[in-house]
Amino acid sequence: MSPTESALVYDFSALTDRGRVRQQNEDSITALPEYGIWAVADGMGGHEAGDVASRIIVEELGSLGVPISAQDQRARVLERLDRAHQRILSHAGERGLRGAGSTVAALLLHGSELACIWAGDSRIYLMREGRLTPLTRDHSEVAMMVAAGTMTADQARNAPRRNVITRAIGIGDDPRPEVASGVIKPGDRFLLCSDGLTEHLKDHEIAGFVARSPSVQDTASALINETLVRGARDNVSVIVIDCVAVPPSGDEDVE
Repeated sequence: MSPTESALVYDFSALTDRGRVRQQNEDSITALPEYGIWAVADGMGGHEAGDVASRIIVEELGSLGVPISAQDQRARVLERLDRAHQRILSHAGERGLRGAGSTVAALLLHGSELACIWAGDSRIYLMREGRLTPLTRDHSEVAMMVAAGTMTADQARNAPRRNVITRAIGIGDDPRPEVASGVIKPGDRFLLCSDGLTEHLKDHEIAGFVARSPSVQDTASALINETLVRGARDNVSVIVIDCVAVPPSGDEDVE
């Protein structure tokens, strides 16, 4: 690191809740700052299916190890998701389960580089300079219709098939996660969430909560609590991450 560069450290809060209606929590979350990985997985298929599928994903990500570069980090995550896909298929096949699978939204931070790897409708947002921007796009039937101009975003929120996703880990022959990359800036705040949050809060409402408090803990708690107040028909998970610059110490020896 040059004398003018600043390192980044990450302050984060990760919370998940069963919600007001569901009898079990099929969401799983993981925070692995030592690997630069945070992820939300939203399982589907009911007991011994969705909860197991999402848990398999976070188990596989937990074996990542310390990456040597951003490219290596992405390759390791994609390989773990492929392993999770195969494990979920095996689990479902052994027990005669149908529809066992899970969404995933993983944020990867390495040096000044970021990557989002996702499948399904769990999301990643970036709050930068007061503006909230979605970094992922839903893999769902209604998202495809909105993109094609045959349905509005408001109509999609209430459509009967709004929960039908087109990609998931553990469903089909190939998990097909999507990847997007970018650059981190000091002061960036990221939000990862399952669709239990976005079912009840629109993006402009989420932006208000994410911008309101300097505390990641307070922000995550406020998002969960507001979802519970609105009925929380699904499990809800959020991870809030702040990228904080640490200035160089200036104590480096000069040879």
